[in-house]
This record gives sequence, C-alpha cells and structure tokens, in this order.
Amino acid sequence: MDGLNDSVVSEFVLLGLSTSWGTKVFLTLTFSLLYVGIILGNLFIVFLVIADSHLHSPMYFLLANLSLIDVGLSTTAVPKMISDLLKEHEAISFQSCMTQICFIHIMGGVEMVLLIAMAFDRYIAICKPLHYLNIMSPKRCVSFVVIGWVTGVVHAMSQFAFVINLPFCGPNKVDSFYCDFPRIIKLACTDGAKFEFVVAANSGFMSMGTFFLLILSYVFILATVWKRSAGDLSKALVTLSAHITVVVLFFTPCIFLYMWPFPTSSLDKYLFIVDFAVTPVLNPVIYTLRNKDIKIAVQRLSKQECFVRTF
Repeated sequence: MDGLNDSVVSEFVLLGLSTSWGTKVFLTLTFSLLYVGIILGNLFIVFLVIADSHLHSPMYFLLANLSLIDVGLSTTAVPKMISDLLKEHEAISFQSCMTQICFIHIMGGVEMVLLIAMAFDRYIAICKPLHYLNIMSPKRCVSFVVIGWVTGVVHAMSQFAFVINLPFCGPNKVDSFYCDFPRIIKLACTDGAKFEFVVAANSGFMSMGTFFLLILSYVFILATVWKRSAGDLSKALVTLSAHITVVVLFFTPCIFLYMWPFPTSSLDKYLFIVDFAVTPVLNPVIYTLRNKDIKIAVQRLSKQECFVRTF
C-alpha cells in the first residue's frame, strides 16, 4: 500500500470522544460491556440458527448473516476505540486507517443489501404466503448474501481507489474515533471537491436510496395488509416494527454523514456510535424479543442441555 501513496503522513491522530479522564473511564466500561453484548448476542443467534433445525428457514438464514455482519462492523471500530480511550496518544497508522475504511464500507454495503433482502422476505411472507417457500428458495437466499458481499466490495473500492492516491502532507488530526472517507479527504493536500462529490454520490446515494426503498416496501406491505384485513394492521405492525426500528437506527447516521459529507460540527462521530455499538447490540433483542420461534428454540436448547447434564 506504501507504493500507491507518496504521503508524508505515516499516521493519523484520532481525537476520540473526550479528553476528560473520568469520562474516558466511563466510556471504556460502557463500550466494553456493549461490545461483549454484541459478540455474545449475535453469535448466540448464529449458533441457535445453525443448531436448531426448526430455524432452518429463509428469514433466520438472513438474520444469522445480519448478526455476523453486525459483529464484523463493530469489530472494525469498537475494539480500537476502547483501547484508544486509555491512551494519551490515540494514533492509527496510514495503512490501518485505509484498511479500517475499507472494511467499514464493505460491511456497511453488505448490511444494506441484507436489510433489503429481509424486507423482501417479509413482503413475500405477508403478501404471498402460499408462494413463500418457492420464492424464498435456498438458492435465492444465498444469492442475496453473495450480492451483498459483491455490492459491499464494489461500494468500498470505488471510493477507496480515489482516496488511496491523495497526497497527505500536512494535518493529520481526525476529529473522530475512527477513520472514514469524509474526514480523511479533508486532510489531503489538494482540492478535494471532486472526491467529496464521489463520496456524497456513492455513499450518500446508496444510504438514502436504500432507506427510502425500505420505507416504501414497508408502506406497501402495510397497505396490502390493510386492504386484506379490513383495516386491521396490528399483526403486520408487530412483525414489521423490529425491521423499521433497525432501519431507522442504522440509516440515520449514514444519511447525516454522507448526504452532508463535510459537516462543520463533530456531531456525526457521536451518531455513528449508534451504528458501531448500539444497533448491533440491540439487533439480537429487537429480532428475538417478540419472536416465538426463537423463544421456543431457546427452550429446546435449554431442555437438551439439562438432559445432557442429567446423564
């Protein structure tokens, strides 16, 4: 990667979230607990979906993949943030910064496609239940995951190809706890207007477009249910409320940062805590709290464990 960029800057200094030692200790404990919750909660869902044959369905296949992506997305930023909170000099090398940016956008792209796939799954389940298994075949579900990864890689690399060749020869302080295109481009020793446009057009359009596509799909589902059930939307609202909550939480920071990619305030770094730490830890709760299949699967797992211990 050194050969691709003749930058004088060899590292970036992350200004982080706070300079107060007391606040840093509090944030360290908070984010450590959140990260443990992210790992345990999401990996438990993956394990449960694999272990319980009753959960071998399209919805839970997509949910397990979303859980893995949540773990990956959090791991790109949260461990580094936790370790930096206890350091005086919060630095990240140029290579590590570029790598972090790539993985954040790859994982983000995959998650967007998975959320679209899960919305499509709910549409078929609610509006075309008799054709559900034919439409949501295993081959189609795997295709969604493959498309997600291809989209994530193309999305990340299409921006990375511009940024990697920018000259960085002066300022190296990033007012955030992680690296991302908008703040890094601001530090380049060149006019970054065209690169700002690339980020806004790519990440901004993708975030906004996916968000409105998902909202429209939920409106269409609710309208269909309303027509078929004489105005009774309670069941559909219960089913879709989890998805809508995740979508709003995930896309609000993305739209704020990438549709206005070069803000004068540092509000976006606090908003992105939601994407890296809050949403991934809430997803296991949101998707399982009212889910009877998951609850029954947990009960079956508990009974099997008790049976094994007995003998």
